[in-house]
Amino acid sequence: MLFVVELRLPIEPFNSHVRDGSAGARLQRILKETKPKAAYFTAQDGQRGGVLIYELTDAAQLPALAEPWFLQFEAEIEARPAMTPEDLGRAGLEALGKSWA
Repeated sequence: MLFVVELRLPIEPFNSHVRDGSAGARLQRILKETKPKAAYFTAQDGQRGGVLIYELTDAAQLPALAEPWFLQFEAEIEARPAMTPEDLGRAGLEALGKSWA
């Protein structure tokens, strides 16, 4: 199942990691170990942030993806399942519409 993970990286401690030169290495280590299908970094609510896409086979995998961001950057995280167009096509919307009409 696909999960969209949005993260917000607070000004501190991120600024301190930038100043001491460790921010890039910390980011790269997390990305290397958690292996997102895609990663995009952007502003989130006026602070540094990102959107990561992960493919999980078990919801129990989610803490292993979130904890590095919490522990390294004190990040705020939102994770939610997502569907591809093919997934949505298999959802049976027509049958659901008929049964709930």
